[in-house]
Amino acid sequence: MAALVLFSQLGSRSALAQNSGPVTLDSSETLFVVLTAINNCGFDTELETSDSLRLAVRGEVGHHLEESENAKRAADSICSFYRDHQQSDPARTLAQYISLALYLTPPPALALKVKEADVPPDVSGVLGLVSLLGKFYSQAGIHDIWQQHAAAYGELGNHYRDAFAKMTSSTELYLRLPSSSYQGRTFTIDIEPMGAPSETNARNYGSDYFVVITPGTSAGLKMEQIRHAYLHYLLDPMVGQYALDKIEPMLDSVKLAPMDESFKADPSLLVTECLIRAVEARTVSGGHAPQVEQDRAVDDSMSQGYVLTRYFYEQLLNFEKDSVGFKNALPAMLAGIDVRREQKRTSQVQFAAAAEPELLHLSRPQEGKLLITAEERLSAGDTGTAEKLAKEALAEKTEDPGRAYFILAQIALHGNIPGARDYFEQALKATSEPKVVAWSHIYLGRILDLYAAHADDAEGGPLRAQAVVHYQEAVNTSDSLPEAKAAAEQGLQKAYGAPSQAQPVAPQHQQQ
Repeated sequence: MAALVLFSQLGSRSALAQNSGPVTLDSSETLFVVLTAINNCGFDTELETSDSLRLAVRGEVGHHLEESENAKRAADSICSFYRDHQQSDPARTLAQYISLALYLTPPPALALKVKEADVPPDVSGVLGLVSLLGKFYSQAGIHDIWQQHAAAYGELGNHYRDAFAKMTSSTELYLRLPSSSYQGRTFTIDIEPMGAPSETNARNYGSDYFVVITPGTSAGLKMEQIRHAYLHYLLDPMVGQYALDKIEPMLDSVKLAPMDESFKADPSLLVTECLIRAVEARTVSGGHAPQVEQDRAVDDSMSQGYVLTRYFYEQLLNFEKDSVGFKNALPAMLAGIDVRREQKRTSQVQFAAAAEPELLHLSRPQEGKLLITAEERLSAGDTGTAEKLAKEALAEKTEDPGRAYFILAQIALHGNIPGARDYFEQALKATSEPKVVAWSHIYLGRILDLYAAHADDAEGGPLRAQAVVHYQEAVNTSDSLPEAKAAAEQGLQKAYGAPSQAQPVAPQHQQQ
């Protein structure tokens, strides 16, 4: 069984957490500081179903602020920042501050553990809070409030201890895989009542996995969510050590699936998630669920796009009959994947309209990190950061320049069409990546069509002819890109746009 430690006497985070085993149930003063700060500024989500400790802490902070003008000024600065950066979705508001807290050192320093360029996108949006937290922490007496509630935090953790120990034990017993064999990696559950009871936030940062749970009056223990993250902790490194290039054709089969885009771009992520869902289906209700319930769980995962779940479920039936540990069984499972057979099976799956959001936010080292982040920021509407990162990638010459030019071209579309045209042409010269090539040709075709619409008849004809050449090139390079191929064929059939249109902007999902 995994080494499991419960800390009832709390420091910023007990020093024993690093020495008592890789799997811990704990609480973090850093999380407490950040979430207490946003509670004071109006984060009231699910307050009525929260543990009474949340209300008590809010009241004590309010009392400190009334007694100290310096504390009030420090809190006002944080609240001004909070209001300026509030998301329309309270869950996203909470998630970004939890991510930030996990990247901070313990108080009183409350500094970033890494360089700003290395934080996830959701953290980058709230980095301005870091410089404000220290003064709030000291002026508002947050450490004293934290210490006063140490016993209460310990009691909340006690509610999870037995269920958590049982879950880790049964999971490792099923897989014949002790987590204690993973040296240098950690799995930590943080109990933090200052959040929203219905939300579970799980993160993977390098070799460390975190699950942040908020107890409430009726939210339950959320062991299914915790177990999902724990399976990632156990299985991510095992799957990650294998080359899974042969799985890449499967990615084309799930382009239209509703699951998160990350699973459509990384064979390792897709395989791991399918494997985890197969384990969950096979062991639901302690492995005693009726077959029809297990099949329903598998079919549900398949319909969301996790199309290898059925394969791994079938493999687990054989694994259970053997005595070999999962680490030794996995190579044969991966080698046995018949991609053509699974593609045929996938073709018979009717994808659902929506998928459950993935619980675990991954932060894995990846090639092309600057451009991946630039694309994420562009998708979020942060064109300034996207442009900066794309230009950094070009300057460092360590990533695909074609992708960088393509990002810059998409940004230039909004107000600088000639500049966008130049960037798309540079992208075509710099890369052979099919998606960039296809969409660069499509955008160039659209730009030429718009120029033709504004030109006189003598100039318009040749411009349309040039546009057709670009659309045809896009058709020739987009066999595995159905959306690009459809857009290119539409351009061949009819000139894009009209004189009243200002710019050739594609739908958001096409700007990739």
